[in-house]
Amino acid sequence: MATSSVPAPSRKPRFDSPEQEAFLNLWRTYDCLKALEEELFTSFQLSAQQYNALRLLRSVYPASLQTLALGRLLISRSPDTTRMLDRLEQRQLIIRERRSENRRVVEIAITQQGLKLLDEMASDVQAMHTRQLGHLNRTEQRELTALLKRIREPHEDASCNWLDE
Repeated sequence: MATSSVPAPSRKPRFDSPEQEAFLNLWRTYDCLKALEEELFTSFQLSAQQYNALRLLRSVYPASLQTLALGRLLISRSPDTTRMLDRLEQRQLIIRERRSENRRVVEIAITQQGLKLLDEMASDVQAMHTRQLGHLNRTEQRELTALLKRIREPHEDASCNWLDE
């Protein structure tokens, strides 16, 4: 009985380059971790961006931040900052005031209701972060953070260096 020597079909690599493989793995990881985040924040009728804005405003409480300063501190750049703040203001979680000396400058502050919401969320947020990254030990978490900063470094402008502070 003769055996045929048909060559096995050549397999195309799953990725075009190691960089593509790393990027797609980063993207997939973001998607998995974001699903946990969305599950939590949706239960409080917030987006992740709204939560982050409240968290940043709490960090300067009782002071306020100007809209542009807040925008520079947000994790994701969003052209929709005004509408996001509108929704927070409608829920009375923030207040916005225009400066009398310059009506174009808007100051934003967190309200007592906003502080109360963050307090209510605190243990759930911590539990979410533990679900996301708690399987890594502290050394691995620090290494991951350092590597992510290194990846991001050549792509960020000076207004995005808040994580290095």
